[in-house]
This record gives sequence, structure tokens and C-alpha cells, in this order.
Amino acid sequence: MDIVLLIVLLFLFLSLSVPIGISLGLATMITMVFTSTIPVIMIAQTAFTGIDSFPLLAIPFFMLAGSLMEYGGISKRIVDFAESLVGFMVGGLAMVTVTACMFFAAISGSGPATVSAIGSFMIPEMKEKNYGGPFAAALTAAAGSIGVIIPPSIPFVIFAVISGTSVLELFVAGIVPGIMLGIALMTLSYFVAKKRNYPKADRNYGLKDVSTSFVGAFWALLVPVIILGGIYGGIFTPTEAAVSGVVYALFVGKFIYKELNAITIKAAFMDALVVNGATTFMLGLSLAFATFLTMEEIPMRIGTWIVSASSTPWVILMMINAMLLVVGCFVDNISSMIILTPIFLPVMKQIGVDPVHFGLFMT
Repeated sequence: MDIVLLIVLLFLFLSLSVPIGISLGLATMITMVFTSTIPVIMIAQTAFTGIDSFPLLAIPFFMLAGSLMEYGGISKRIVDFAESLVGFMVGGLAMVTVTACMFFAAISGSGPATVSAIGSFMIPEMKEKNYGGPFAAALTAAAGSIGVIIPPSIPFVIFAVISGTSVLELFVAGIVPGIMLGIALMTLSYFVAKKRNYPKADRNYGLKDVSTSFVGAFWALLVPVIILGGIYGGIFTPTEAAVSGVVYALFVGKFIYKELNAITIKAAFMDALVVNGATTFMLGLSLAFATFLTMEEIPMRIGTWIVSASSTPWVILMMINAMLLVVGCFVDNISSMIILTPIFLPVMKQIGVDPVHFGLFMT
């Protein structure tokens, strides 16, 4: 009864466009009142203690770093460098979009920030060159989503907090899949561009052009080296790396590229504040939701039902993947991860799937 009531209430609130965090909190509270003896105050206590986490501080700082880099002119220089590398190929602008998104993803850790930063340049340019608006928008959205896989990834940090998995292990695990996704998108873009006769870049680029654009983008390209090199080298934690990214973005944008001023810095802070406020609220209530599920042994019951349908790990992963595909049509990946990870992670452990593998799967 409690499982049915909880799920029905959750999807009822979501269908009514109630924000994810409020939906999680209300569904948990109402189910507790009618089916459980657990005191309702547990929701507030768990939400507060859950977000009182040092690793969780990486999220707002990565968001702020990405926002400052967008306003500080870093994204434009990355686009110029990517164009000098792959602009000569068939469907050059599409290749540039994917390559630039991969570079910016390694800086910001956020899919939406990547889409906003790169799409603002590349979508109008692709449309101007007759690439087609739908193709330009779809490609940019797909390439931007690589930002949730290529480290440093904000969804990886969120998954680590929810699941207790190592952030560093998730970052390392995301490198190869992120690069493979980028190559796959570029391959698809090549065949689509060839079929539709999309143009190359306006001019051919030589080594001099590549070196010139590299010099212009050098300070931007140094960001992932500092952040990821520092993390993997054990110099600082992901949270400290995120803070370093903010300081570096402020310094480069203000004193080197000279595109940050009081107005743009304020806008960058406001953008990061709005997104982070919603994410933190959601995450706190999702941890309360997860605690209630565990106390009522709901994941174990769901796990028993799933294993009774099939005990083969890859079949179970395919079943969950199909569910994620449906859920992803209605909510974003962070929201679906926050809702579904507490339900499915115990099942994955039960059938022997590594939490790091499952973290990649969920993102």
C-alpha cells in the first residue's frame, strides 16, 4: 500500500507541474502520515543533515565557475580553437559544435551551461549556413549533454552524495565514455552533413591558424588541466577544485580577457544562484525521500520483484534503461537521478553491479 501511494502521489504532483523538490517532500510526508509511524519531522532533519556536506559544496562552485566562464569570453575562444581543428571537415560547423561542447564540458561540469555557452554562438551560425534549425538545436542539445559524463560532472557529484560513491572514481570512469560519445556524435554529424550537403567552414585552416587560435584559447584550455589535474594528482578535492575554478575564471575573465565587469559578474552570480537553489532544495528532499524508502524497506521489495522477473544483470539494466528513457521524456537527468537512484541502487548492489558503473548508467 505504501509503495503504491508514494508512487501515485509523486507522479500526480509531477503531472500537475509541481516542482520536483516539493513533489518529493509532499509525497513522502503524506505517505508517512497515512501508512507509517515514522515522525514527519524526519523529513526536515534528513534534508538538512543531507545537504550539510562538504563534497556537496562542489556543485554551487562548479555552477558559478561555468557561469563566469560563459560571461568571461572563454566559450567564444574555445569555439574559435575547435573551428581551427575540425572546421575543414565535411559538416565543419557541426564538428566544431561537438568539439567545443566537449572542451567546455571539461570546464563547467554542466550540460545546460555547455548548451547555453556554445549554443549561443553555434546555433545562429549553423542556421546562417543552412544547416537547418532543428538539426542545429538537436545537435547542440545532444553535444551539451556530454557535459554530464565528461568530468568534472555536477550529476556525478550529486550521484556520489546520494549513493556514497567516490567522486574521484566517477570522474575517472566518465573520461572514456564521454570521449566515445563525442566521437559518435561527430561520426553521425559527418554522415548527416554528407547526405544533406552541409558546407564546410568558410576557409581552410593551416597550422598557423591552429597555433594562433590555441594561443587565444590557452587560458581557457588551462582550466580543465588545473581542475582535473589537481583532482587526479591528489592536490585538492573536487570541492577545492571547484573553488579554484571560480577564482581562475574571475582572474582570466577580468584581467586577461577583460570581458568581466561588475554587471556581468553580478549576472553570472545570479544565474548560478537560481540554478543551485533549485538543485540543493531538490537534493535535500530527495535524501529524505531515500531515507523513508530505506526505513520502509521499499527498495528491497522492488528488488525482489525485479529479480523475480529476471536475475540476469544486463536484462535488469535494460529494463531500467527503458524506464529512464520514458522518464527522461518528462524530467531532466538530474531530477530522474534524484528520484530513481534511491530506488534502484540497492537493487544494483543486490545483483552485483558496481555503483560506479550504475552512476555512469544513471547520468
